[in-house]
Amino acid sequence: MNNVPQRKAVALISGGFDSLLAVSVIQEQGIYVEGINFYTGFCVEGHTHAIRKKDQSKPKRNNALWSAEQLGIKLHIIDIIDEYTDVVFNPKYGYGANLNPCLDCKVFMVKKAREWMEDNGFDFIITGEVVGQRPKSQRKQTMPIIQQDSGIDDRLLRPLCAKNLPETLPEREGWVVREEMLDFSGRNRKPQIALAKHYGFEDFAQPAGGCCFLTDESYSVKLSDLWKSRGEKSYELDDIMLLKVGRHIRPEKNYKIIIAREEGEAKYLQGYKKQYDSLKTLSHSGPLALIDGTPNQEQLNLAAAIVARYSKGRNELSVDLLYQKKSGEQTEMSVKPAEPEEILKKWLL
Repeated sequence: MNNVPQRKAVALISGGFDSLLAVSVIQEQGIYVEGINFYTGFCVEGHTHAIRKKDQSKPKRNNALWSAEQLGIKLHIIDIIDEYTDVVFNPKYGYGANLNPCLDCKVFMVKKAREWMEDNGFDFIITGEVVGQRPKSQRKQTMPIIQQDSGIDDRLLRPLCAKNLPETLPEREGWVVREEMLDFSGRNRKPQIALAKHYGFEDFAQPAGGCCFLTDESYSVKLSDLWKSRGEKSYELDDIMLLKVGRHIRPEKNYKIIIAREEGEAKYLQGYKKQYDSLKTLSHSGPLALIDGTPNQEQLNLAAAIVARYSKGRNELSVDLLYQKKSGEQTEMSVKPAEPEEILKKWLL
């Protein structure tokens, strides 16, 4: 009778299909796996799909939960929003192409996973990383940094590219068979797609840069603008969400206009009218807009003219709008819609 205890691994589950495949490879080795997903506030792709009308055909799901369901494993979703701010504000290894602190992020998440592993009696960690797939965090030179700085050392196994890396403890101890690990490398996704088909996975997420908004140039520009306007690096969860919604225009440092681009966004912004002043066209069909900041009367008139420009009355001599303060106090305004050249490109975020 075999009395060897079944080894247990905790997998970092992002919702992408690399982690889906990494777990499948390890499950074939007879390893018991549970997943862990860290909620930073920046990985909310299903959230925006649910808001925008044009995204209605996209799945409204939490991809990490969907992955866990496909794999038949338990998933632990852990809120790290507050702890994660230091990673975003002060990355030891700097940012990537945008405001994405990818290497520091991976170190932080593996460290948190190690703490969970030790607290819950698991043996090692697995991730879906592939050598050369990400320009900052998944290079052969930077992967050892993750192991060292997180304190996990050789208990971190990357099944999809293990053959390209030094042997880990699970491999040396025979918990998994190294020869049955894989040697994926680079940004070519064809091997992963073929493996997904082998395992029978369909409709899996294929994020081009992960689900993290910080890798998105447009989003990073808006976040950087937010910090500059406040004079400090800070954000709340509502900030994270609002930066993904609407057209953002900042004519002056002291205020910004967030204009709904379509019906779904207008409905979403409606929920913030008690937190922000707002503008809505009355005489013509047009968008709802929030005002983030404290504009003076002249600036408010300009904001109204800009909002009118995005209404059906854009070519009229005058458009009526309702200005509502977050207190609920309302004032009607009439303005001439701004001409396209009056909305400067440098204002557009």
